[in-house]
Amino acid sequence: MAASNTPPTPEVLAARERMLREVRGWLWVILAFLFIQGTLVQARVIPSESMVKTLLIGDHVLVSRFGYDAEVPFTGLHATLWRTPQRQQMIVFHAPLPGHPDFVKRIIGMPGDTLEIRAGIVWVNGKPLTEPYLADTPDAWENRKPITVPSDSYFVMGDNRNNSYDSRFWGFVPRSAIVGTPLFIYLSLDAPSDAWQPGHIRERLSAYGMALLHPGHVRWQRLFVPF
Repeated sequence: MAASNTPPTPEVLAARERMLREVRGWLWVILAFLFIQGTLVQARVIPSESMVKTLLIGDHVLVSRFGYDAEVPFTGLHATLWRTPQRQQMIVFHAPLPGHPDFVKRIIGMPGDTLEIRAGIVWVNGKPLTEPYLADTPDAWENRKPITVPSDSYFVMGDNRNNSYDSRFWGFVPRSAIVGTPLFIYLSLDAPSDAWQPGHIRERLSAYGMALLHPGHVRWQRLFVPF
């Protein structure tokens, strides 16, 4: 028996056209998301107390990548762009240790600077650095010999100076590792620190659920304050 050559009905053609429009629409949405994520802004959550009091555990920050770094999401391919961070600016950068999430710290030393720590006070090029953002009084027992920051590199430290794993321990941040700079906090939740550790999906979902049921877990006064 010969195969039927009956042409599709108008209803079938219209359904196919609607499906194609839907697929094209979602494709553009995905491409726009990847472009924004890779070149403009990213959302990050703070998992540790190294930047207290500026950033608290559970702060959700929007990070600007514009001019700092462009990346093809999920590939690891990226390019360093034209913007240069400034001293005492907070930056997000790829962690110096493999397998760790990105770090957030504050730039203390610029390329070519000579840094020294005397009785907990940071000296830059022979002058003490004023640091109003510090969480506590620096450790008066901390002393470190002068070092010079290499070109295209930065010396970073946490605002919670006595509880921060930073350049004092693992060295300098190359310019190519910088992802961007925090813009503002868009959400801040008072929840157990485990909720924000990599891979703790159940704890994180629980923290969001608690915030929906008990709005008092949201630190409302911290929202949308720019850095």
